[in-house]
Amino acid sequence: MNHYFIGLMLSSGANAESGVAVLDRNNELILLDKLFTMQDVQHFLDNFSSLKNSQICISLPWDNSMLNGKWRILSKPYQLVASSDNFQNTGNWTQRYSSRGADYFNTLIERGINIKRFELYLTRQAFKLDSCFKERSPADCKALQSALKIKYGFHSLPTNMMPMAHLEAIVGAILAKNISENINADKQIEKPLFTFNEIPVIRG
Repeated sequence: MNHYFIGLMLSSGANAESGVAVLDRNNELILLDKLFTMQDVQHFLDNFSSLKNSQICISLPWDNSMLNGKWRILSKPYQLVASSDNFQNTGNWTQRYSSRGADYFNTLIERGINIKRFELYLTRQAFKLDSCFKERSPADCKALQSALKIKYGFHSLPTNMMPMAHLEAIVGAILAKNISENINADKQIEKPLFTFNEIPVIRG
């Protein structure tokens, strides 16, 4: 039985903050923290004393390679469905997700740690935590923070605006708790959306 539920919002690189949130079985937030490098992530997970009694959900970070033009940045979230003979995928710029940390996460799975990956915005939609505002804008951040307090009862969240990395990590922790509760209740688990670096990616 899992006693802790860890959500990790993994950023695309060390220059942006990653968020980590830990929930207990009473739906209490016992930890919120920022991480930056993969060494920080490894240090946190390797030193978490109850890792084998935890369910972990890790977000898929965007792959920001070759984003040196506005049209590339805008096209990144979309899947290519057709191309001409002249199409050149220079630097693999159509790759949507980064494999950052994938090798380390696979070694944890080999040790028996429960890890799933999730696509953040699909999970927010599944939990009715999405908003009509631009992603990661101050208005979107405030809407998500309010929704977490009202819908999921996280009344300990402060009234001032929290870092978006923390809020997105809480979404991952909620997903981890939901997975564990469904398993304990023998409910049918939603089929993975796809597999990324040999780890199933789920939505909610």
